[in-house]
Amino acid sequence: MRSKKNFAMGKGKYYFTVKSVPNNITIFRKTKEAAVEAFRSYKSVGKEVEWLGRWDGKKFTESTVPEVQASNA
Repeated sequence: MRSKKNFAMGKGKYYFTVKSVPNNITIFRKTKEAAVEAFRSYKSVGKEVEWLGRWDGKKFTESTVPEVQASNA
């Protein structure tokens, strides 16, 4: 059975999902810069993340996945 999201998505906020077992975690940030920084942070530690984009009230816009820079380690 699919679980229900227990929150309303806010217009103008940026969303991405951290895929984990048993539940996926949907995270939002108010600005694109903050969202991209958090997205890259999760990606750099090896988490599987999916960029959703900016919620406009009906659908996701700006859904192009931000580039993740290769680490120098």
